[in-house]
Amino acid sequence: QVQLVESGGGLVQAGGSLRLSCAASERTFSSYAMGWFRQAPGKEREFVSAINWSGSNTDYADSVKGRFTISRDNAKNTVYLQMNTLKPEDTAVYYCAAKRSLYGSSYPYTHDFSWDYWGQGTQVTVSS
Repeated sequence: QVQLVESGGGLVQAGGSLRLSCAASERTFSSYAMGWFRQAPGKEREFVSAINWSGSNTDYADSVKGRFTISRDNAKNTVYLQMNTLKPEDTAVYYCAAKRSLYGSSYPYTHDFSWDYWGQGTQVTVSS
């Protein structure tokens, strides 16, 4: 069982930056693909970004491409989401997720059904 704990959320003005962190309990963290999703009030949870086990393969939703950067430090069992040039529409609860393989599921990794483990979420609020 992988336990994930997100941190780094908060209130920021439009144009500002935040860095989210997700710490994993699993000793074999380096073998897991990691992802970030978000859910705004009244909306479905949506894919934000994903990274493979080594960090060599990353992907982003079009809405955040060029502004957000996902990275991981396998020595610290942590994945990060650097969020720059934040917009009010980025306001949401951000969730960290883990799965054994980025492509090992009947669902694409952009679908939340594809992921096996989830954190509790961290709130990001961007004011205009």
